[in-house]
Amino acid sequence: MPPEFARAVLGLVARIPPGRVSTYGRLAELAGWPRHSRHVGHLLGHLPDGVSVPWQRVVGAGGRIARPGTPGADYQRLLLEHEGVVLSASGRVDLKRYGWPAAAEDV
Repeated sequence: MPPEFARAVLGLVARIPPGRVSTYGRLAELAGWPRHSRHVGHLLGHLPDGVSVPWQRVVGAGGRIARPGTPGADYQRLLLEHEGVVLSASGRVDLKRYGWPAAAEDV
């Protein structure tokens, strides 16, 4: 993906407030690259050294944490719960309650 894709996505991820989440697909759409959710996931899974963004605030479609049952997913759950996000037993976030941006919010 071009560098402008990474800049746009990382800029959006940095703007997700604590206690809120967004999805890979929504971020791809907001960045101007609809249907590139997998690229968002790849980017966040392979962040370059020195790049610090709140990656834990990005979840899969339907509010699911990626790869449930893995140490990374457990860590993401812990970070989200520390921010006040409630997850179901299966690792799902209520996007109507915690989703960013909400329909009425500007990005």
